[in-house]
Amino acid sequence: MHVVIIGAVALGPKAACRLKRLAPDARVTMIDQGARVSYGGCGIPYYVSGDISDVKELQSTSFHMVRDPKFFHGAKGVEVLTRKRADRIDRQSRIVHATDLESGDAVQFSYDKLVLAMGSRPRKLDLPGINLNGVFAVSNLEEAEGIRARVEAGKVSKAVVVGAGFIGLEIAEALTDMWGVQTTVVEIADQVLPGFVSADLARMAQKHMQEHDVAFRLSANVLGFAGDGRVERVLLEGEELEADLVIMSAGVVPNSELAAQAGLDVSSKGAIIVNSRMQTSDPDIYAGGNCVQVTNLVTGQPGYYPLGSLANRQGRVIGTNLAGGEAEFSGAVGSFAVKLFEISVAGTGLSPDAAKRSGFDAIHSHVVQADRAHFFPENELMHLEMVVERTGRVLGAQGLCAKGDGLVGRIGAVAAVLGDHPHVSVISNLEYPYSPPFSSAMDIVNAAANAAENILEGRTSPLSIAEFSALWDNPQRDFQVLDCRGQANAQPFLEKYPDVWMNIPQDELRERLGEVPRDKNLILVCNAGGRSYESQVTLEEAGVSGSRNLQGGVAAIRRSGMDI
Repeated sequence: MHVVIIGAVALGPKAACRLKRLAPDARVTMIDQGARVSYGGCGIPYYVSGDISDVKELQSTSFHMVRDPKFFHGAKGVEVLTRKRADRIDRQSRIVHATDLESGDAVQFSYDKLVLAMGSRPRKLDLPGINLNGVFAVSNLEEAEGIRARVEAGKVSKAVVVGAGFIGLEIAEALTDMWGVQTTVVEIADQVLPGFVSADLARMAQKHMQEHDVAFRLSANVLGFAGDGRVERVLLEGEELEADLVIMSAGVVPNSELAAQAGLDVSSKGAIIVNSRMQTSDPDIYAGGNCVQVTNLVTGQPGYYPLGSLANRQGRVIGTNLAGGEAEFSGAVGSFAVKLFEISVAGTGLSPDAAKRSGFDAIHSHVVQADRAHFFPENELMHLEMVVERTGRVLGAQGLCAKGDGLVGRIGAVAAVLGDHPHVSVISNLEYPYSPPFSSAMDIVNAAANAAENILEGRTSPLSIAEFSALWDNPQRDFQVLDCRGQANAQPFLEKYPDVWMNIPQDELRERLGEVPRDKNLILVCNAGGRSYESQVTLEEAGVSGSRNLQGGVAAIRRSGMDI
């Protein structure tokens, strides 16, 4: 059996090596139009930043061997041919027609089974000046080396990153932190990480990056780029930004043209359609990685997840099935993690906005808690949100914290069960490993689920930071803030806002109910939301209804950068 694989970055090598381990007699030929293969593209921002000193580290194994054609031939028994561009698939004759990009000659590869691993490419905006020198898209190692060479040589003082997704924010950090480049991120949406996190978490992430001198232009539309041969300015509506360097990070599109031209089924969004065995509409042709769509296990609808982690798992499934196995890839819940200077943001499943767009009637909780036992000497405040359908089904979880390992662990725990459509009570009782240096006895994952359950059952009426900010910015301020903390904590706010801020500590509320105003909308506040919830329960018991509990409390206010 001869297996030809088109694409040799992530999925292709994994499928090839898995097949050779299971079926050593199989002949495997892997072709790629690039000069370098099997590299960790997700590590490119960290090469640009200088955290990774040598680009070869992105091509190396954990035992420091560079994964080049010689390595694959000697160590894996796989023939790798670089600089070969696949042009057409003749399914009837089972031939891949290609071009040798070095010589220009036409070449052909006959196959018994074919694997499409063409990946994706950056979404290229059709804008004036897009081809100016200095406008880059972070798509391969060559682009990364070009960017790094410029900043290392001191040729870049001002940069603009177009797009506030994962790669855009990582590149913005890389340019600012290591190289001191004055960097501005331009995003067409009204928040960073649009679609992935709530407005509150986005605001917190943005504020942290602004503290590290990254500037933002949100709800901003890029009209084009200007310069004499090389980029000098980025044109926005009503504003021009000076720039020596522009990084385009406005998403990616699947490389599926080859499949479509061959008559394979492709979705309306351009991704190759595959079954759970990763077979295309032609059972002898497999596909995976960034060029395919998979099932979103939360919504049951097609999803697109251009992640190296999924590509590797799918590659193993393909390799197993090529060898005669019966492996399946059921889909994904959509998990992510991103490091932004000292904090990390991570999530799984649907954010509040994504849940709404998918047709779910959902609520979300926002809890703040130490990432380990509160009495342990070293701890960080973790913010965690749980998105829950009103039926009680958990749809997703997202969070933010310094020392992101703990946050990623919590998100991973939820992700592991999310595809089973768990009820919120399942997460309330989720068994997370407990020891004071690592977690709390009632872990934040459990607490977030408990808070969501309280919302669903009407025990609390929550108020998000975004909602509170809108109320606060209204000059009328037709509300009363009841600070449920101790006097010392509340005093600065009482002095600054005597007309709207009052203080009754939670443990004194039952004896001081007569001081609570009945003629104003009450907003209950404490450090993290726990004492204000207790106060809300006390007020309801006393017949004082309609109060709102600020989720995340003063900790969330401060983290979000509200001017208060």
